[in-house]
Formats: sequence, structure tokens, C-alpha cells
Amino acid sequence: MYFAIEGVIGVGKTTLARLLQPSFKAELVLEVFEENPFLSNFYSDRARYAFQTQIFFLLSRYHQQRRNINERLEKAQAVISDYTFEKDALFARINLAGDELDMYYNVQEALAEKVTPPNLVVYLRATTETLMRRIAQRDRPYERSMERDYIDLLNQSYDDYYQDSSHNSQVLIIESDGFDFVGRTEDLELIKSQIHDALQTAPFQPLLPIA
Repeated sequence: MYFAIEGVIGVGKTTLARLLQPSFKAELVLEVFEENPFLSNFYSDRARYAFQTQIFFLLSRYHQQRRNINERLEKAQAVISDYTFEKDALFARINLAGDELDMYYNVQEALAEKVTPPNLVVYLRATTETLMRRIAQRDRPYERSMERDYIDLLNQSYDDYYQDSSHNSQVLIIESDGFDFVGRTEDLELIKSQIHDALQTAPFQPLLPIA
């Protein structure tokens, strides 16, 4: 069993993946993004550093997925990732244009054929206001110059993609604005229940009809 947590920057993907790991007896595959040498420059000058940043992320995610997902699925009961391979294309269509975007899509399409898709994507939605607040709270140096308009564009891009039923993986959409899965145990348990329900795994129990 393999499922991924997705959502815009700051929504809490990695935190939720770590919290879910013990209950699902899962191996974690976490996105490595601090190593991108173009990232801090990208946040300061997106137009100049977008292509380098996107290609680095694309290749990094591809190698990590190929190296970790298949190997861990052979050995572990479950695998949880805090990102999907296809997420990078959501950034690319905002950050790139023209020949650079065409070249990106050509490379991404060729690599995607060799990547194992998750059985389920848990898409954490949040308003742009919530995302900006959470980004400010965690205060990563390279995120301090992030603009609200950019996060809003990403939010719209994620919504458009994950509310479209045409892609490969099953999608569970969770409205996370009112959730505090770190501070409230009941919120975390509700998310666990929804995931089990979507995957139809124990302790899944079909809901009884209401008279």
C-alpha cells in the first residue's frame, strides 16, 4: 500500500505524514528540497531561475521515487510520501512558459512512465490566508520573500488538478483550515479514518445507511 500527502507549501504535508507513520506501520519517503542550489535564488528572482529550479526538482524527485518507492514497497507493509512525482508539473506551468515549458513537459512525460503512482493521494486543501500564516510561523529563511500572489496561483493550480478526476491516482480531499492534527488527537483520528475508508483497509468499516 502506498499513499501520498499533497498540498501547497505550508499546508502540513510532512507533519501529517510523520504523524500517520506509526498507525500504518509505514516507511516514510520525504521530499528533499533544501538541497536544491537554485531555490533561494528562485524565490528572489523567479523569472531568471525558474527553469534551473524546475529541472533540478524534476530529476531529484524522479531519482528519489525510483530509488525509494519501489524498494520500500517490496519490503514494507506500507509507504507514505509527503509529495507526488506529478506535483512538479503544477509548479512548472506557473513558473515556465514557451520553449522552456515545452522542454520541461517532454522530459517529465518520459520520466513519468517509470514512476510508480500511489494508490491514494491525500490532498490537504487550505485557503491562501491559512497557507501564508503557516509559512510565516515556520519561518524558513528561503521562504521569507514568498509573495501572496504566487501562493494563491499555486493554490488555484492544485485545486484545478486535484479536483479533476482524469488523473491516475484516487484522491481524498481534506479541508484542512479547521484541522489541528498536531494539537487535537480527534482531528488526526478523523483523517486516519478517512484514509482507511478511501483505501478500504482495516480498521475500515462501511458506513451504515441513515434511516
